Amino acid sequence: MAQDALKTWAGKWALITGASAGIGLEFAKLLAAGGANLVLTARRADRLKNTASELSAQYRVKIEIFSADLLRPEAPVEIFNFTSGKNIEVELLINNAGFGAFGYVHEIPVEKMLEMIQVNCSAVVRLTRLYLPLMVARKHGDVLIVASLASFQAVPFSTVYAATKAFDLSFAEGVAEELRGSGVRVCALCPGTTNTEFQQVAKQPERVFRSAEPAEKPARVGLEALAAGKAYVISGFMNKLMKEGQRLAPRRFVTRTAAKMMRP
Repeated sequence: MAQDALKTWAGKWALITGASAGIGLEFAKLLAAGGANLVLTARRADRLKNTASELSAQYRVKIEIFSADLLRPEAPVEIFNFTSGKNIEVELLINNAGFGAFGYVHEIPVEKMLEMIQVNCSAVVRLTRLYLPLMVARKHGDVLIVASLASFQAVPFSTVYAATKAFDLSFAEGVAEELRGSGVRVCALCPGTTNTEFQQVAKQPERVFRSAEPAEKPARVGLEALAAGKAYVISGFMNKLMKEGQRLAPRRFVTRTAAKMMRP
């Protein structure tokens, strides 16, 4: 990763949700290597403790952990109160936590779909709204929202997940434009298939992940794009090519093609 981008947050505090694994863990590693102090949140406190111990010993940065389940509507406020109580000025907020569910909409439990909306959308809006006023007031700060390549189209059999990520992309782009010139930057990171625990949690078929990127790649791309002031970025050349193809093709054709790829 370009060292100049890493130095953007050296000596400052970054808050990462979903930091116990996958892309969230890679964000933590990259930022710690660049000298940033970290607030790591996720459900699994044991993983957070191990990560904090390893990164603080290796890079000599300050790390705080806070176990939080974003399925709970109260969790974003609890996270905010935690950082406020420690007088931590969050310079970089990374809304990374999220999950998917694979299958027919009429077969997936409705509770699971509503939980997906809570974590992937509602928690993102709440956390962003909690930290943004402070950033705007001091005229500097950054927000990175992890969306998806699925943000750009309907994805049958991951229908609700794709819809939540379309929301994340639209939300990030809109806020980024609202805050242009304010000193606060907002960017949506759109990874394609990535080697994380997402596949097991979502129960997606193995064939979808044959060309998956390592989790470090989109994390690096997202931080570079945010530092460069981009409103969104797609990780991977083939993923960028796929997005352009989606734009040119009829939407119904794109959706049917996705259905053939994803069908159980």
